[in-house]
Amino acid sequence: MKKIFRNSLLMLAAGALAVSCADYNETYNFEAEPDPTVIAPYKDLKPVKSYINREQYPNLSLGAQLKVVDFNKQELAHSAAVTNFDHATFGTTLMSGTIVNAKGVMNFLDMSDLLDHVEKIGYEVYGSPLFANANQCDDWLALLTAPIEIPVDFVEGKVVNYNDSTKFNGKPESGSASITKYDDQNTLKIGALAKVRIIEGFEVDPKAKYTTTFWARADKDATINAIYFSGTKVNGNGNDGKWTFKGGKWTKIVVEAQSAEGETEGYLRIENSRSPVLYIQKVQVGYYPDNHRPQTEQEISDTISYAINTWCDKLMDINRGRIKLFDLIDEAIDTKAVLDNGMYDLKHSTEKIYWQDVLGSENYAPVVSKVAGEAFENNGGNSAELKFFISESGLDEQQKFESLKYWIDIWDKKGAKIDGINAKVSLVYSEDATTRDANKASFDKMLENLAATGKLVRISNFDVKYQDATGTNVTADKITSAQRQNLADYYAELIKSYMTKIPHDKQAGICKGNLVDTNDPVGLWANLPIDNKGTKDWVRTATYEAFCKALSGQ
Repeated sequence: MKKIFRNSLLMLAAGALAVSCADYNETYNFEAEPDPTVIAPYKDLKPVKSYINREQYPNLSLGAQLKVVDFNKQELAHSAAVTNFDHATFGTTLMSGTIVNAKGVMNFLDMSDLLDHVEKIGYEVYGSPLFANANQCDDWLALLTAPIEIPVDFVEGKVVNYNDSTKFNGKPESGSASITKYDDQNTLKIGALAKVRIIEGFEVDPKAKYTTTFWARADKDATINAIYFSGTKVNGNGNDGKWTFKGGKWTKIVVEAQSAEGETEGYLRIENSRSPVLYIQKVQVGYYPDNHRPQTEQEISDTISYAINTWCDKLMDINRGRIKLFDLIDEAIDTKAVLDNGMYDLKHSTEKIYWQDVLGSENYAPVVSKVAGEAFENNGGNSAELKFFISESGLDEQQKFESLKYWIDIWDKKGAKIDGINAKVSLVYSEDATTRDANKASFDKMLENLAATGKLVRISNFDVKYQDATGTNVTADKITSAQRQNLADYYAELIKSYMTKIPHDKQAGICKGNLVDTNDPVGLWANLPIDNKGTKDWVRTATYEAFCKALSGQ
């Protein structure tokens, strides 16, 4: 049964407002309406993907990157993608950093809706990176690998018994404090508004929990404005965190706190109010040491193994074999860390969990590809259709490419499933001919290097920015028609390079980063006024035509 999907404009009782954006083709049971008002001056062009000669380029798949929420609305971006591109990809919105919360709860609702819809219309999705260092479930991994609680005993600390003192050895920060006879014993007498450390001179452990007790008495009901333990203000039983107690009898006061961050000196300071003079007796400090221990290497290894298996099992259970191509690992190369052999190392961290730090750099891809592959097959996927890519940016830099190849070779030898490389590009058209030629040569060299690996080759983030001869970006609202045509011609050159330099059976496709102009004129469409009322809609640009011609071999 065919379904007509319309954009979010309200369906009126008298009829429906037509969908925006270009004429649409049919994908199985999906059909969208053409909008004849916004396709000029390229009204005779068909959907972009229809220009690919599928017999000559059987693996070439044209992709579009969107957000899941935009696709699931089934509005303009959705229609443009489904009509003109073979598949969609969804960046970070299908990565664990978005799906998994701090407690490990995984929310696949958007992904489930997405996959149910693409299955109905016969569309394809390219899977977001399964493992990366950015946009990962860092909070969950931190929770899983957090120190383990252990039983600890209370430790008795310093004691000051003012009954044994004849002189107060401390120095009030303000006001008066002295040893005086009171209630037949020596006590520390603290005057009104005085600020006095009643115990000090011991070290503190920032992770320990301290308990300080002392006895206090006043002739009348008393209020202590504030009590501080090693820089931490401790709230009491009165209003605004003050401490209060009845006069005429000795009262035991218990203060529980940890030291303030960065404090190493232990002390307890009383800030008296205008209430009666305070008398202090027997101050004692004790503490529970930090009741946590770090996990052992084996415990962390087991924990990360659990995280990998859980993430893959849950994701592939929702997927049910519908996404067949995934980025397995994303941007693992660290250009700031060079190995003895001159290759770049993988990224490592001392601040958060990186998969490779636990699995080991050489075992990273072998382990995660095995787990993900088994989860795919166990949840209804056909392993013969599954393809894993390593995605990386900056591969036009020779050393980075060589480093990625070095690591892929290691992972291949250890049994990893790595079918292809997804090169994330950052491209610029320059009005300066020398710069433009250098940029094009760099792109071509990258393609030649990628082709030489024998892997499938995918190009993603395929957006080209426009710069004038001085290197200044030309924005979408400033670009002229002539400049737009120059940019479109350059797009065509890059597409043709890919189609000629990458063997046809190794062409995994090209994925557009943005369908419509951003601040930069990168789109196949521009969001422009279509009437004198200022109504805006997506209008095809010269880049749309350039894609069509290049993909057709013109």
